[in-house]
Amino acid sequence: MPIQSGEPEGASTVGTRHPSFDFDFHGAALDTIFDDYEVMQRDCPVSWSDRYGGFWTITSYADVCAAEHDWDTFSVGPSMILPSFGTDRPLIPLDIDPPALTRFRQILLPFFTPQRMDTLLPRTREIAGQLLDDLAYGEVVDASPYARLLPAMVFGEYCGFPMADAGQFDRWVDDIVFARTDDESIARSAADDVYDYFRSLIALRRSEPGSDVISALLEADHAGGPLDDDEMLDICYLLFVAGLETTAGAIRVALWHLAQHPDELALLAADPSLIPAATEEFLRALSPVQAMARTLRLDTRIGDVQMRAGERVVLAFGAANRDPDVFECPYDVRIDRSPNPHVAFGIGAHRCLGSNLARREVNVALEEFIRRFPRFELAEPAPWHGVGRLAIRTLP
Repeated sequence: MPIQSGEPEGASTVGTRHPSFDFDFHGAALDTIFDDYEVMQRDCPVSWSDRYGGFWTITSYADVCAAEHDWDTFSVGPSMILPSFGTDRPLIPLDIDPPALTRFRQILLPFFTPQRMDTLLPRTREIAGQLLDDLAYGEVVDASPYARLLPAMVFGEYCGFPMADAGQFDRWVDDIVFARTDDESIARSAADDVYDYFRSLIALRRSEPGSDVISALLEADHAGGPLDDDEMLDICYLLFVAGLETTAGAIRVALWHLAQHPDELALLAADPSLIPAATEEFLRALSPVQAMARTLRLDTRIGDVQMRAGERVVLAFGAANRDPDVFECPYDVRIDRSPNPHVAFGIGAHRCLGSNLARREVNVALEEFIRRFPRFELAEPAPWHGVGRLAIRTLP
């Protein structure tokens, strides 16, 4: 459907709220979200939900991509997180539109290039081996700590987060990412604690710089002047929340799927070179980030649906990744799918900065786990989403 923009922001504040679909993309709603996508794409590819203050949902691949490239209409401000991560401050660079975004991308991109991420591979593999050594071996193991700790330790070391505080990090992430949909006050309290923590850490890095990202950001002479304290705080907050949670979900869901598909597991065990393609398919079909929000700056029409300036719009990346106009048999997980133009990391100016690292972390996590446990299955039912217990029975 072509997207047509009209009057500037403020021209109207009340939009047409039909067709409607009671869509949610958090918590228990994720249990049935793929069924919801199928219904929405068939019956109401653009629809209104009253949740979280009300928002439109866009589900087609073409419309999601068009909106991602049209930030004059679909702004990330005040935040693309809905509901918020416990703070009204912008998550830099996530919540910044071009042209202001350009400066922050130029500052951060050199830290996350493919070449730089390759230098982290040996340490990633070393940490994976250590975590697997620490698993309580037996017929049944809980793979969730492995999925959660591996990216947290790799990313934390790289950025300069003291891993002695990892237990507290987990509690904060749980409160900010998962508790916010039930009780916003829990997320806000945790966010306040995280900001206080990074104020102290930034002050420490100023006086005692190390070889980590935070120290480098503080010392570098960036175009347009150095980052100020508020910008540093907002960047650290985003790195903390995004870097310590989303990749953990991707590793967990990959193990969850393989534990139920022994033929695919056997293929990857016999030929680990197939794992990168499998990782891309897990990201497409079972991404831990199913949607992000925008705010309309202009009155906009998609097909027959009129949306108004000021209204919130959710770009359902998970639905776009299952669009039958783009992906053959989109509801099947095919670990050898090629090509695979998924949008799990977003596209355009707001594409995820950490995608190069996330891919490598998932690849290594699967390689090392499968090397250690070439055959395994689910020991008890578990949801596909989240970072909860994942009981896996190892097989001879």
